[in-house]
This record gives sequence, structure tokens and C-alpha cells, in this order.
Amino acid sequence: MSAPQAASRSKLSRIISLLKQALKGEDLDFTQGSIRKGVLLLAIPMMLEMAMESVFALVDLYFVGHLPNSSHAIQTVGLTESVLTIIYSLAIGMSMAATAVVARRIGEKNPEAATKAGVQAILIAVFFNLIISVLGVIYAADILMLMGASAETAAHGTHFTQIMMGGSVIIVLLFLINGIFRGAGNAAIAMKSLWIANIANIILCPILINGLGPIPAFGLTGAAIATTIGRSMGVGYQIWHLVSGKGLLKVHLSYLKPHFEQMKALLKIATPGIFQFIIASCSWIFLAQLVATTGGDHGSAGYQTALRLMMFFMLPAWGMSNAAATLVGQNLGAKHLQRAIDSVMKTAKYIVVYMVLVMAFTFIGGYYFISFFTNDQLVQEVALHALQIMSLGYIFYGIGMVLVSTFNGAGDTWTPTWVNFFGFWLFQIPLAFLLAKHFEMGPTGVFIAIPVAEVGIAIVGYILFKKGRWKTIQV
Repeated sequence: MSAPQAASRSKLSRIISLLKQALKGEDLDFTQGSIRKGVLLLAIPMMLEMAMESVFALVDLYFVGHLPNSSHAIQTVGLTESVLTIIYSLAIGMSMAATAVVARRIGEKNPEAATKAGVQAILIAVFFNLIISVLGVIYAADILMLMGASAETAAHGTHFTQIMMGGSVIIVLLFLINGIFRGAGNAAIAMKSLWIANIANIILCPILINGLGPIPAFGLTGAAIATTIGRSMGVGYQIWHLVSGKGLLKVHLSYLKPHFEQMKALLKIATPGIFQFIIASCSWIFLAQLVATTGGDHGSAGYQTALRLMMFFMLPAWGMSNAAATLVGQNLGAKHLQRAIDSVMKTAKYIVVYMVLVMAFTFIGGYYFISFFTNDQLVQEVALHALQIMSLGYIFYGIGMVLVSTFNGAGDTWTPTWVNFFGFWLFQIPLAFLLAKHFEMGPTGVFIAIPVAEVGIAIVGYILFKKGRWKTIQV
């Protein structure tokens, strides 16, 4: 064997070994060793985890997109997902607080304190989300109407929305417990929980939507039932790992007792984090409503289809950016400031490469992806137009996500909250309204406002990163 062949085989062997280690699921110390290896060990399972999360919406979209009156079904799924982003905000806000505190305690070599913090975060999230779930079930039809759905679409999708809102506590737990595992450096468990949830959803969706043997066809409602059951199975897997005591995080019954000082400390980090994502979520809700009112049912369905596809490609990048949160939190806990900075820059480099590839992939294959999910010609035309415009900002979306994860991983949740407030509410929403209504561009104006605002947010985020307030936050 020649020297180049031997070197090539050795490199391939190292890559395979790294992949196996990343997917295996073990507790690792990211405060020492190769930063590049640390980023990849966290990013690989986190990217796969987020890809699996986006698969939920795409699976639902595929099966309901082939139902009779698919424009009503697609619009219901999309508008419900837009409202659920408020639930995701609660989940992500608590998740980032848990990740920041757990990562900091792990960096300080105190896994018991990390576990206790994680359990208290779960108690907080469950309490608040039970209230939201009840309200969502009661006012499901009103929510769809408020989002701009026609009376016919609202009547068609009420049961779907009720089930999705009623099971939203499961969504919160899935996000939150995964955030706890990511903070501890075990991203593979978070990934595997999404695998389990998605496999169940993929199997159950066609059965419950179309029927099989004695199982009746529930239509659109079946998609909600399948998704909720699938996510519940994923949460069951997470809880089993928390209570089995095989890893760094070992939950004991005594940890379930509310600890109000710990809850207060978590809420101090989580509250601006929740607002951070509520601000972004409400902006997306406003944009969805603006498209629905200016583009009608087909315009709304096309936008929702493009948005789901865009999120499918974006969520793996978000997963990669989450690696920065864990690395920053653990290294700040270990007092390795320069290592934390180097981890951010290394993650940003990888995410830019990924987003360039995704942008090219989207432009080349956009139509084929869209036609796979809906056979409605009018919906396809709007979706392709939206996807081509919104994907122009992919690189800036990626950079912005890394910077937001850096701030949140350090416990500095206020900085990205203010950036989101100015970027979305004081810039993106007025710009979208101006283009869509005043200049009579309709949905196209909304599509343009999205990448323009994201570019501005990324630039401001980088300036604040260089100023370095995040380095001084205590959690």
C-alpha cells in the first residue's frame, strides 16, 4: 500500500471513529482536548436531532398534502405550527436556561447540582404549559380564525389544533429534557429521543390518516394523534435515561421537591430567553397572518409549505449552533475564556459552509421538494417563489444562530432578546407590512422582509459578540 493510500485510509478510519463516538452517547469533558473534535462530537448528533424535529412537520405536511381539499389541511398544519411556536418559545427558553446552568455546573465538576437544576426546570415548564394546553383546547377554532384562516378551514382543522395544543406539554418536555442532556455534553441521547419519536410518527401517520383494517381513517386529525403519540414515546425514552442513573445526571425522588431559590435563578435566565423566542414567534405569526390575508388560502398554503422546507434545512444548522452553547457554558464554568471564544469561531466556520451548500441545494431542487409535498399547482407556484426569496439569507441565518447560542450558552439571554425585539418587531414587521400593503406587493413583500431583517440581526449580533458582555455573566 502506498503512503497516500495509507494516509487516506487512516483519515477515513478517524472519521468513522468520530462518527461512532458522536452517535454512541457518552458523557464527555469539553473543557479540554481538540476544539474541532469537540464541536463535531456535539454538532453531529445535534444536527441530526434538529433534522428529526423538522421531520415532524414535513411528515404531517406530506400526508395531509395528499388529502382531498389539501389547501385547507396544509393551511391548518402551517397555522397551527405557527401558533405552537409560542409553546416552542416556552420550551426553548427553559431549555436554554437549563443548558446554560447544567453546562456551567458540569464545567465546575458538580453533576449533582446540574441534575437538580434540570429537574427544577422541568417542574417550572410543566406547571405553566398545563395552563396553556387547556386554553389551546378550548379556543382552537378561534385561534385558527385569528390567524387568518377562512371559516371553512377553521371548521376543517379544529380537532387537529385541539390535539396539538392539548399535547403541547409533551413538546415542552421533549425540548427541555434534550436541553438538559445537551448541557451535560450528551447530545446523542437528545438525538435518539427524536429518532424514536419520528419513527413512531412516520409509522402512525399514514395508518391514522388513511385508516388500516379496523383502525378508522381520521384524516387531518390522525396526523395530530400520530405526532402526539410519537413525541410522547420520545419523552418516555428521555425520562428513562434520567432516572436510570447510568450517566452523569442521576435523578433522585428528593429532587422533585420544588426548590424556589433554584427556580428563581432559572427563571432569571429563562424569562428573557422565553421573551426572546416569543418576540421571534409573534413576528412569524404576524407574517403568516399577513400572507393569509393578502394571498388567500393558496398563498397561505404555499408560504407554509416553503417555510416548512426552509425550517427542514435550517434546523440542522440550529443544532450545530447549539454546540456553541454547550462549549461556551462548560468552558466558562472551567474558567477557559479563550477556549470558549475559539469554540464559537470554529462552530461559525462550519455552519457557514453548511449554509452555502444548503442554499445551492435549495435553488437547484426547490421545485422538486415542493411538488413532493403538494400536488396543487397554485400552492406550488407560491411556495417556489417564497423559497427562492427567503433562502437568499441562509448564510446570515446561520451566523445569527451561532451568535444567539453563544449568548444563551453563557447565560446572557437579555442581549439576543433585545436584538430580536428591534430586528423583528421594529424592523421586519413594519417592512413586511409596508411592502405587502402600501406597495401592494402582497405575499412577495413578506418574503423579501424575512432575509433583509435576518441580515441586519446577524450584523448587530456580531458587533455585540465582539463587545464581550457575555463573557462576564454569572449563573
